[in-house]
Amino acid sequence: MKTTVALVDDHTMVAEALSSLIQQFDDYDVLFVAENGRKMMESIQVGLLPDILILDLNMPVMNGMACLPWLQEHAPATRVVILSMNENEEQIVRSIREGAVGYVLKGCRPSELHQALNEIRDKGFYYSPYLSEQLVRSMRPGNRHDHPYTLNERELNFLRLACSDLTYAEIADKLCVSPRTVDGYREVVFQKMQVKSRVGMALEAVRSGLVEL
Repeated sequence: MKTTVALVDDHTMVAEALSSLIQQFDDYDVLFVAENGRKMMESIQVGLLPDILILDLNMPVMNGMACLPWLQEHAPATRVVILSMNENEEQIVRSIREGAVGYVLKGCRPSELHQALNEIRDKGFYYSPYLSEQLVRSMRPGNRHDHPYTLNERELNFLRLACSDLTYAEIADKLCVSPRTVDGYREVVFQKMQVKSRVGMALEAVRSGLVEL
């Protein structure tokens, strides 16, 4: 079964070009293309739920940043990757905190977009070299802070493994627990750290000193 992808971008030519490109990738199918967040909501509300949603940030009517909380509530299983021309460090970090699992610049090569889709499908997130650089910059000493989180030993062990490139299934094997138990750890840690994605959790873990780079 192919992985379904949706595109949300107000630039029609860009969206159509991306749609044609993704249709050429093996195992991917474009479910819908929307020109803004409002159109995206309408598509999802009639039952079109993509596995991966590629989201632009700067759009009229309802921009990408406004879409992220709505998607967390109404399409939590959909993994969102930001595709934007915006290189602002603060906005990149904010989008990750709001639930995006990857961030790719519009000037990227088709091979990088393909890699991003594959890693999001297989691992649940994508750390591009650019995203990694911006996250490291956001963690410089002046931005670090002491953590207020009360995590037990099992949650800390889960957190450290979740900050690696292991899948959740592999983390379950490492901890000798069931995947459902790992899902429980994830939900508890997300709630305690007030984050909405694995990438956001890793970012906060490093910023708070719970995990070292």
